Amino acid sequence: MNVADFDFDLPEDLIAQDPPAERGGSRLLMLDRAGGGVEHHRFAELPSLLRAGDLLVVNDTKVFPARLIGHRLPGGGAAECFLVRPTGTGDEWVALVHPGQRLREGARMAFAGGGRRLDAEVVGMHFHGRRTVRLWTDDGSSVREAIDAIGHIPLPPYIKRGDAPADRDRYQTVFSRDPGSIAAPTAGLHFTPALLDALAARGVARAAITLHVGYGTFQPIRVERVEDHQMEPEHFEVSAGTAAALTAARREGRRIITVGTTSTRTIESLAIDAGGAVQPGHGETALFIHPGHQFRLVSGMITNFHLPQSSLIMLVSALAGREHVLAAYETAVKERYRFYSYGDAMLVL
Repeated sequence: MNVADFDFDLPEDLIAQDPPAERGGSRLLMLDRAGGGVEHHRFAELPSLLRAGDLLVVNDTKVFPARLIGHRLPGGGAAECFLVRPTGTGDEWVALVHPGQRLREGARMAFAGGGRRLDAEVVGMHFHGRRTVRLWTDDGSSVREAIDAIGHIPLPPYIKRGDAPADRDRYQTVFSRDPGSIAAPTAGLHFTPALLDALAARGVARAAITLHVGYGTFQPIRVERVEDHQMEPEHFEVSAGTAAALTAARREGRRIITVGTTSTRTIESLAIDAGGAVQPGHGETALFIHPGHQFRLVSGMITNFHLPQSSLIMLVSALAGREHVLAAYETAVKERYRFYSYGDAMLVL
């Protein structure tokens, strides 16, 4: 299958630059995965579109302010360091840096804000502009606290504006709890506490997984054949309680509906024993879901509208069929749905 088979035309003015005025105020396109039919709703109507016994699986990761903007030492030229993930060695991180040609091994940077200062040194160089950087504070305070004070929320590159203070709240889900992501699991951005209460009253159960969204979720596909693409590993955790909830739903024939592609990839990565029990787990997943994938747990999904030729639209196509998904996207364009992270949503059932 060719990557080009997942292309579509999108007017630039449909790419949402800001969240809706009120959280949960988005539109919702409902796609029948079997027949390809679509219905148009508001996201607030979600409880009426689900049924008692459905299990909703959310990703409770939290975005941290991963963009550090400062200057080079010496000289004072502008520098940016986008923290991708910790290496597990002290306060060293894998990062994307700019300007890359000037930030080679041994180069130093400084960042300041919120009454704090953070220093960085490039200690390793890798493919595609990546670096390993060592971070420290001169006053001995926590590097993590300094990142939180100095860093900027890493809005996606198709949002053509700088981050604003409001993004610290609106680019998080209401159920986020565990910092570690460089991008929000955006399907979860539509939920409000009131909507979660309405779903519970409807009899819709909820379970949480954690997958820290890394660069791998959004990395460009640089191959021509879908099957040749490889995802980068991302850290996940699934508790015994969530595994038990998944097992019960599966055995009882209840629908398991994931909120977002990250929740989908996480639970589809889990082991299922010979007795049909879903196993808890933690570690890294590099599962690439594309057409041909046999879903073992997921029967429905809530997701946003994704980039052309991305691994994300391929995942949705694996669940609902490429032709159905592209036809639904064409309808969404005609109906002027808002696309991408701060855009509208799709319910696939």
